[in-house]
Amino acid sequence: MEKVISKDGTSIAFDKSGSGPALVLVGGAFEQRAMESDTSKLAVYPLLTENFTVYHYDRRGRGDSTDTLPYDVKREIEDIEALIDLAGGSAFLSGISSGAGLAFEAALALGGKVRKLALYEPPYNDDPDARAAWRNYRKELADTLAEGRRGDAVGLFMMLVGMPAEHLEGMRQMPFWGMFEDVAPSLAYDAAALGDEAAVPVEKAATLTTPTLVMNGGATPYPFMAPTADALAKAIPNAQRRTLEGQVHEVEPDAIAPILVAFFKG
Repeated sequence: MEKVISKDGTSIAFDKSGSGPALVLVGGAFEQRAMESDTSKLAVYPLLTENFTVYHYDRRGRGDSTDTLPYDVKREIEDIEALIDLAGGSAFLSGISSGAGLAFEAALALGGKVRKLALYEPPYNDDPDARAAWRNYRKELADTLAEGRRGDAVGLFMMLVGMPAEHLEGMRQMPFWGMFEDVAPSLAYDAAALGDEAAVPVEKAATLTTPTLVMNGGATPYPFMAPTADALAKAIPNAQRRTLEGQVHEVEPDAIAPILVAFFKG
């Protein structure tokens, strides 16, 4: 483990592996270096480390990274910038799920420091009912966290992504639940990165000059992911669009790694 100090003094913990041009991986909700997550598996996948120096970091408020309040999405962008500066001043950037939303915001803000951008299933959704549900979720999440009810905050997120309420008690008995509770305040950070309604940010996307790859899984359980990816790819001036057949939201490294290598090195 190594650490870099972000602009506001927050200590960002990261692992570095491989060799070649820098690639920073941005994880989604709950993800951290100690978890066996999509991003953790990708960070050590041989095809990736043979082609890049891979930076896998704990987002602020998670794992071995510290946190500084009040939160602002700009601070998380500064965390990514600190890693990029440490890596030599430019890097490829790849994000999964809500991490893709943060990576998108970072590419907008950091310009040429992000050489290319890859997004897998950023969970924007233009459906009016989904946008209303997102507004309600953000309010309930803020209230729950303000009252210190971290377990209930995790439950809110689980129900948002489709888990039946009656399954929550069983989930609370799982070994990973404690780790989720520990980082529950960072759920608000993921929510902030996706915006007030988590609508597809087509106006912002139209201003993005970074070459971008937008992906979804062909077997994803979330039907809105494909039209969301289509809308983003259409709006971004220099975008490519891929569907990874057979993949769900938890993408396998052997499916996405060859696509990332071809895109970043192409």
